[in-house]
Parts: sequence; C-alpha cells; structure tokens
Amino acid sequence: MAKKALISVSKKEGIVEFAKKLNELGYEVISTGGTYNLLKENGVNVIKVSDITGFPEIMDGRVKTLHPKIHGGLLAIRDNEEHIKALKEHGIEPIDIVVINLYPFKETILKENVTLEEAIENIDIGGPSMIRAAAKNYKYVTILVDPKDYDIVIEEIKQYGNTKEETRFYLAAKAFGHTALYDSLIYNYLIQKNNIEFPEVVAFAYEKAQDMRYGENPHQKAAFYKNPIKAHGIAECEQLHGKELSFNNINDANAAIELLREFKEPAAVAVKHTNPCGVAIADNIYNAYLKAYESDPVSIFGGIVALNRTVDVKTAEELIKIFLEIVIAPDFEEEALEILKKKKNLRILRLKEGYEKEYDLKKVEGGLLVQEKDEIDLDENNLKVVTKKAPTQKEIEDLRFAWKVVKHVKSNAIVLAKDRATVGIGVGQVNRIWPTEQAIKQAGEKAKGSVLASDAFFPFSDVVEVASKAGITAIIQPGGSQNDALSIEAADKGGISMIFTGIRHFKH
Repeated sequence: MAKKALISVSKKEGIVEFAKKLNELGYEVISTGGTYNLLKENGVNVIKVSDITGFPEIMDGRVKTLHPKIHGGLLAIRDNEEHIKALKEHGIEPIDIVVINLYPFKETILKENVTLEEAIENIDIGGPSMIRAAAKNYKYVTILVDPKDYDIVIEEIKQYGNTKEETRFYLAAKAFGHTALYDSLIYNYLIQKNNIEFPEVVAFAYEKAQDMRYGENPHQKAAFYKNPIKAHGIAECEQLHGKELSFNNINDANAAIELLREFKEPAAVAVKHTNPCGVAIADNIYNAYLKAYESDPVSIFGGIVALNRTVDVKTAEELIKIFLEIVIAPDFEEEALEILKKKKNLRILRLKEGYEKEYDLKKVEGGLLVQEKDEIDLDENNLKVVTKKAPTQKEIEDLRFAWKVVKHVKSNAIVLAKDRATVGIGVGQVNRIWPTEQAIKQAGEKAKGSVLASDAFFPFSDVVEVASKAGITAIIQPGGSQNDALSIEAADKGGISMIFTGIRHFKH
C-alpha cells in the first residue's frame, strides 16, 4: 500500500516541487479544489479528496474533508489493533503526511472595506481540524504548515524512509502554534466587532520577527515578535543601514517613537534607557535637533534620536558629530543618507506612516495587566489656573510642551522646559522632590525662566519652594492633593503661576 500525503494549501509557494518529490518517493498525493488543479496542471500524480471519501464537495466547498475516511486515516494509532481493525472494516487508508495552510483570514480582514460576511467565509474549518488531528497523532503522521519545512521532510524521507519522530513532534508543536495564531486572529476580530473592550479571555498571538543575540543583558536569551495584524511603529520600521537591532535598541526606539507621536510640529526626541534626555520642537527639523541636543549634550551620547520630518543634509551633518545608536525618521534625503552611512554601525530606520490603537500590557508573575494606552490630551477648557498670577501665552506653550514630554518619563517625573525644549528632566525617583532637584541641577542656569511639569500632584509644598528658588516661572500639575492649598500658597509667594490639569500621567 502506497503511503499517502494530503495537500491543501492557500499559500502555494514551493508546493508543486514538494508534491513532485513526494511522488518520486512513492507517495500518493491527495488534494482538494484549487490545490488539486494546480498540482494536476503541473504534472503531479494527484487524487481528489472526493475520490477517497466517495462524497462530493458540497455547500460551496464548506464540507469536503470533514469525513471519517480522512480523519480516520489521520487519527488511527498504527500499533493499536482495534484502530487498525476499524480502518480495514471501513475501508480507510492511513494518511502519513498532511500539508496545510489555512484560508487567508488575515489577508481578508486587512482588505479595505471588508464585510463581516467576507471575513466569516474565510474562517477555515476543515483545515484546522486536519492540522489538529495530524498533530495529535504526530507519532505516525507528519504535519506541515510552513513551506520552510518542506526540504527537511524530503531529506529525512530520503535518508530514513520516513521523518524522524523528534521532527514530527517539533512540527506538531509548530502546527498547534499555527492554529493558535489563526484562532486568535478570528477571536480578536469578532471581539472587536462586538465592541468588547476587556473580554473574559485575552488571546494575543504574535509572530517571531527575529532571534536576538541576547536580551537586556548578555546572559538573557531573547527574541522579537510582531503583531501579525497591527504591526506598526518600531515593528514596521525599515532598517536602511547598520548592525542588527538589539533588544534594548528596539525597546528604546519604541519609547522614542511613542513620544515623537505627541507632536505635529517639527520635533526631535533623544532617548536613553527608554527615558527622554532631550526633546524639542521648532520651525524646522534642523533647529529641533539642535535644541534637543543642547537640552542634554552629555546624555544623548550613545542614545537614540527620532525625528518626525525628512532628514536633510544639514541635519545629517550634525547627527554624525556624536556617537548615536539609532536615527529614526520618516525619510532621508539621498545625500543625507549617504552622510549618515559613513557611521558604519549607526542603525538608520525609516519610520512608516500609520498608527493603530493598541493596549498597554504589563507582564507580572502568573498574570497580565491590560490597560488602554495613556493617550489623553489636555483640554483647554478644563485647565484651571489656581494661582493669583496667570501664565503668559509663551509660558502656556512651554507648559503644554512639557506636559507632553512628562507623560513619557518614568514616574516620579519632573520636566523643565523653555522655548519648547527640555532643559532638565528628573526621572523615576521614589519621591517628588528628588526628580525636581535632579532636573534643576541638570538645567543649571537654564532653569531660570523655565516652566515645570509634574506627572502627578505635589503631596507637599517643597517642590514649589525649590522651583521658586531656581527661578522657575510656571508649573503644570494634576492637582488633587489634600495639601494643594500649601502648594498654591507657596506658588503665590514665589510669584509662580500654576495650572491644574485634573489628569495624572504615571508611567511605571
């Protein structure tokens, strides 16, 4: 009795050559629909599934492989006497290899103006059933869902007469991953259509983009995975030059891109260890970069710079004056790109347009925290001046700028800004006075005449008092502390204007 291979694929690359090799190795090939026609037209010796089942495809192809002569052939345990007896009794022949990839559900829902009915019709039923059956019975059946595995299967059959059990076990696990991803896409699509924000079950399946040399530290193994539907931001950047991105590169670049999105004006963002170290907006990208660099010329060294305008020659010439890990921009003038490429190891990324709302996930031991991303913006109508002195128009512009930046700084966070550029950033301390002192120290003389943004309210008046001594002229903070009156009193005493937003921006 010839061994049998069942082939039914929507992605057909390499399948004709693979089927021909199976024929040469003595396998009888069974197939369905479009795959059958393709194989037949290309000279493969192939049999229709309906000839095996004795039952035609019905309901527009919805029912064709859901039949005991298929699933019995896949699920029979070959060294179980009762199973073999059942096969003989019902005229079922074992199937040894299954090659399947599923209806293009992902490609369908990514199409513009796709209807729910179209999406539903591209939910595969028979395919996942056969994949699961073959994978469950991996001791006897080889399941293939990825064309990259065709060659190893052919080589093992040539060498050993069959695939090795360890290979079949690996392919079975891979197959369940394939159906898990497929099912998660369907589930999330239908949950979205039902407008359910936090369902009883969350199922996030990601596809591996690359193995990494290591993680945050050399002793940690790591890999990078992409969202198969909503890949954007750092996941969709095109690398134009430089070494492969590391774990920390990707994490830091993501932080830079998220902050960059806050600005419509020409903006430059410098990031180190996921925290901004220099941010500025200006009338053009060159001036924005210079202002961001001058914000903290020490910390920017070895950091990441993200820009939201095309990089011109003048800006490129400035960028290569210091060591940077990555430069990110929506595009680069040809000559500017050549200038940047003079830095052999500089990673140059082209940021593609587009943004999709995603949830913020935080992994904890044994669980997962899921929340909306912090994307709220200030509403001018809700801003409350709480001091005797109101901020000037220029101070309001700087306060709004600082507020956008402080949202992306690890809590407790303080940002000082002047002329729409950061001059001091206090990061991630366990109380609010320390990041204030840190930001003022970094700013030096630039603190005088600057404005201050705090991601959360002041529990005491000490921040305002220190700000007053440093010459800070305006403050923006959420308000809401039981000691707000003390902070307001200190601001009035120091001649500082202060705005309450009613919004907190913790970032842990």
